[in-house]
Amino acid sequence: MKIEKTVDGTAAMLSLSGSLDALTAGELEAAVAALGDGVTDLVLDLEKLEYVSSAGLRQFALAQRRMAGKGSFSLVRVPAFVRDVLTMTGLINHMEVLG
Repeated sequence: MKIEKTVDGTAAMLSLSGSLDALTAGELEAAVAALGDGVTDLVLDLEKLEYVSSAGLRQFALAQRRMAGKGSFSLVRVPAFVRDVLTMTGLINHMEVLG
């Protein structure tokens, strides 16, 4: 998996490409943690994500929890297969999912 980071003041976007699974979930966790407390708004751009496992879904939930009370968290440019998984698991009802 590849993660591209863009930070603008207190807002950050992490663009994910490739597979987010048990082998790569730690990379996303580390990238979110590395943003520090100065980032209050986090967007994950999933347009180039090719696969997501339950370990990846867990990272979405952990990122959302980390941002709770600080600002906002959203998933953008979400591929249909990811939206389907979020819907099946019920996570879509607990996250801001755009596009």
